Amino acid sequence: MARPRLHDDALRDRLLDVASRAISEHGESAVTVRAVATAAGTSASAVYALFGSRDDLVAAVSAEGFRRFAAHLEAVPRTADPAVDLAALGRAYRAFALADPHFYAVMFARGVRPGADRTRAVEERTFGVLRDAVARLVPDAAAAQDVSLGLWGLVHGLVSLELAGLVPGDEAQRAAHYAGALGAVGPGIVVARQAR
Repeated sequence: MARPRLHDDALRDRLLDVASRAISEHGESAVTVRAVATAAGTSASAVYALFGSRDDLVAAVSAEGFRRFAAHLEAVPRTADPAVDLAALGRAYRAFALADPHFYAVMFARGVRPGADRTRAVEERTFGVLRDAVARLVPDAAAAQDVSLGLWGLVHGLVSLELAGLVPGDEAQRAAHYAGALGAVGPGIVVARQAR
């Protein structure tokens, strides 16, 4: 008979959630194996068994954020209209950030990287989803890269302002401000690069 697993995926996810919250609220240096284990209702040995070390846990938080984010963006339906699809990706970007703000903060605000083999955010699957969507509108690869960076900067900036509490209004008003800004600025980024 096989030995039962002592530490399952649910515990791993709970530890990642607790660690992401601790990093986003108090900074990476405030994270300890013991504190994360206690907050997750488990032992320090469970953290070591699942992640290996404190540094590996912190790296896993960032990697998990990017994994979840990529899955969220990849789930956005594709249509025959690339402009509609880009707008849908923009809405999905905001939805992920608002639903998982702690992972989002670790991914982008804390500078925690998912590992030595991934040193730049533009190498992430998340950026690839955006670049592929832009390439349907802008077939030139260099132009598509520039447009993708511009659109990413736009949505990241808007979401970051909202997460910081700097966008006025209730949820519906903030969503309308976001959609309005995307509609006003996004097409200009695409057209300006195509005109070069």
